[in-house]
Amino acid sequence: MNKYRTHTCGELTKDHKNKEISLSGWINKKRDHGNLLFVDLRDNYGITQCVIQKSNSNFSQLEKLPLETVVKINGKVVARSTDTINLEIKTGEIEISISSFEVLGFTKELPLPVFSDQEYSEEIRLKYRFLDLRRKKIHQNIILRSKVISFIRSEMEKLGFLEFQTPILTASSPEGARDFLVPSRLNPGKFYALPQAPQQFKQMIMVAGFDKYFQIAPCFRDEDGRADRSPGEHYQLDIEMSFVEKEDIFSATEPLFYELFSKFGGGKKVSDYPFKKISFNDSMLQYGTDKPDLRNPLKISDVTDIFNSVEIKLNIFKKQINKGAIVRAIPAPNTFKKPRSFYDSINEWAKTEGANGLAYLSIKKAKDKLTGSGPIAKFFSDNGINKIAKTCNLKDGDAVFFSCEKKQIAEKISDLARHKIAKDLDLIQENQFQFCWIIDYPLYQFNEEEKKIDFSHNPFSMPKVSYEEFDKTDPLKILAEQYDLVCNGIELSSGAIRNHLPKMFYKVFSKVGYLKKDVDKKFGGMIKALSYGAPPHGGMAPGIDRIVMLLANVENIREITLFPLNQNAQDLLMNAPSEVTEQQLKELNIKTVKKNKS
Repeated sequence: MNKYRTHTCGELTKDHKNKEISLSGWINKKRDHGNLLFVDLRDNYGITQCVIQKSNSNFSQLEKLPLETVVKINGKVVARSTDTINLEIKTGEIEISISSFEVLGFTKELPLPVFSDQEYSEEIRLKYRFLDLRRKKIHQNIILRSKVISFIRSEMEKLGFLEFQTPILTASSPEGARDFLVPSRLNPGKFYALPQAPQQFKQMIMVAGFDKYFQIAPCFRDEDGRADRSPGEHYQLDIEMSFVEKEDIFSATEPLFYELFSKFGGGKKVSDYPFKKISFNDSMLQYGTDKPDLRNPLKISDVTDIFNSVEIKLNIFKKQINKGAIVRAIPAPNTFKKPRSFYDSINEWAKTEGANGLAYLSIKKAKDKLTGSGPIAKFFSDNGINKIAKTCNLKDGDAVFFSCEKKQIAEKISDLARHKIAKDLDLIQENQFQFCWIIDYPLYQFNEEEKKIDFSHNPFSMPKVSYEEFDKTDPLKILAEQYDLVCNGIELSSGAIRNHLPKMFYKVFSKVGYLKKDVDKKFGGMIKALSYGAPPHGGMAPGIDRIVMLLANVENIREITLFPLNQNAQDLLMNAPSEVTEQQLKELNIKTVKKNKS
């Protein structure tokens, strides 16, 4: 290849036997057997075992080199003995008999070992991210990310999409999170915003007459970090199409996700398409969330009316129902052999999650009659037992847990309980990718804090009522042409058929308190574009980071991100954010004010 190597550390086989070669890489491991020194040399492509005899004049020098020293090794390819073959690596049938070597890069003492799977603090890992990235698992994750993005690009082009790049410096826009602001030197007192998403630009691309657009888009949101969301920036596959309904977007993208997860999913079964469609209301009822994990077979039922009937005399529940509570039932199948401690542990766990607890009932069948057992069984009539069993699809030997809370808490607890029960009973089908669409989102929701109507999701979605019927309809009952793509309990993408009619745009925003002048000020570019012949259009924006998380089977987004920020939105490697000079601030017409320590 060049003066540093003739081959990589991942390509030599028995076919190269007796060839004189040169390899360059990092010393991954060393094993000193007295007269022989084995050196595992690693590069981006793999590992090759090299060996040097003590009689070689280079032996003692190589022996002293610390791990992660960068070296060039010259030698001959020889076959390993049968009993030393390593079939776990491509180069496992050969080794390199070292004739000479050269140090290309020395190393300091390592703050964390590259060859170890030992867990280290996030602070150390991010501070020395360049070393952390050498570790096998995370190195493979980053390579996987690259391959996923390359595959997506190729497939999108095959589907007839054109790739465009939208601006990074743009105007501030209320899109659900805080903007990152950038001061303008040439326009004192004014600020750019880094885009939370290319939302408005991609809609204007449709107005411009381009039919199918995509972009691997960087997005910036000043929000708190969590396991599946990195603070600061993330990347998404941004998609927009003209003259489409949501079914057109589904049919265009479902094969992409099927092929993507089939190719990189490690052999896990992928949902056949078309993917299952679940309304928002049904999802909240049956799963307690709009991000259901369909690998879990358990479904939640609403049994409020049954508990409020004469068939059940559990007064503590009735009192709560009269105060606005609902009752959700979570089944626990085939639990007849479980001890009392199993049920009590789930009840106690629920209390740690902010609930009052979870009551439970076990179902038995004797002489063709269903009976109940457990602490609350005495409050149920025979007919009440039958109604619960029928509603929750219970059979002999099953149990059911009940959450009686205000709607929001009941949904949260039933969602968490559904997952916990399924996990405790080993019901989750781990070897699958289960996709679904959540559709028919409400356009608005009631903001309890501010006591006003607010957008529930994407404000740019087309309402599912006509302009003429809009004002005649209860705002909280208006649905939006909006959808989310969910896989294994993770929201991969939001999307919508857009509101492309200026008069409807004004109407939609008026319900949350925007006057026409407010809309013109905040969305002037968008309104202007929509006023000059906008086609019906829609799209979606799957998160690249979350896709790779699922494929890599990791739970933290930092494991698949090259140089992530920490939970406090700090780059510990580059020491960002950092202070700047007074001269820089002066050029931007900015003064900083130090907060008083209280």
